[in-house]
Amino acid sequence: MERQIKLIWDFKGPAGERTAEHHVNHLKEYVAIEKLPITIIEYKVLAPEHSIAYMVVNDEQMRLLRDILKPHRGELYE
Repeated sequence: MERQIKLIWDFKGPAGERTAEHHVNHLKEYVAIEKLPITIIEYKVLAPEHSIAYMVVNDEQMRLLRDILKPHRGELYE
């Protein structure tokens, strides 16, 4: 099975959760426009003032999407 990478965008502050949720909408729009086979695009609240938006891509897609979408960080997805 191919390695999967979680591309992550961090949003902090009182509006962090709403911003992460909104960012997910943009990521989904991009995936639809580009017709990419990506199904995991979500947001998660990590703390009261720290939320993330993320998408899971395969290793082959990671470099191109990283350079285009500029995530703040990434990690292996399990």
